[in-house]
Amino acid sequence: MIFGSELLIIFKLRIFPILKESLRIMYMRSNLNSFFLMFLLFCIPLAQASEYQILISKKNNELIVKKAGEVVKKYRISSGKGGKGTKRRQGDSKTPQGVYRISQFKKSSRFHYFIQLDYPNLIDAWYGYKNKVIDAKDFKRIATAYKKHTAPPQDTKLGGFIGIHGLGEQNEKKIVIHEEINWTEGCIALTNEEINELRKFVDIGTPVIIKE
Repeated sequence: MIFGSELLIIFKLRIFPILKESLRIMYMRSNLNSFFLMFLLFCIPLAQASEYQILISKKNNELIVKKAGEVVKKYRISSGKGGKGTKRRQGDSKTPQGVYRISQFKKSSRFHYFIQLDYPNLIDAWYGYKNKVIDAKDFKRIATAYKKHTAPPQDTKLGGFIGIHGLGEQNEKKIVIHEEINWTEGCIALTNEEINELRKFVDIGTPVIIKE
């Protein structure tokens, strides 16, 4: 797995040019004005290197904490009950796949603690616009948030409030369900004790890479 400066180099040389070309094609087929196109293509910020990285494998039901490429901690997780594939719209109960950042921490009466991710990201927004899930106005809102390093809007048809959370009031039944099935509406679930520990490793901006 590649992290830090190597990841930024790969993004600059390989992923970013592809994304720019995709956005250019999208623009040619839409009503987005030229000012916004220039803003989007040349002002997209690159994520800063972080001390820790979070890797999530939906297939393996596993969350891995890494520091400088070394595994620090592993946790067993539950993910979205919507099954395989990435999140595409509100209500599909799928866990998104891609590269996200932690955008917020908050206590939760329902889930004990909630670590929110910056879903939808720019790629999610591009897909949603291309496939008419969201309109140009919502695409611009998400892109503007991305540019400003702020949390993206959570009220579009792509869905929102995706993050890592605990179980809330824990009992034997909940623990059994958590260990045996993927039960969330699209988030990543840990036990209360595990999310308390995870909080020690992460901060605003910590990258979270989610794969199938």
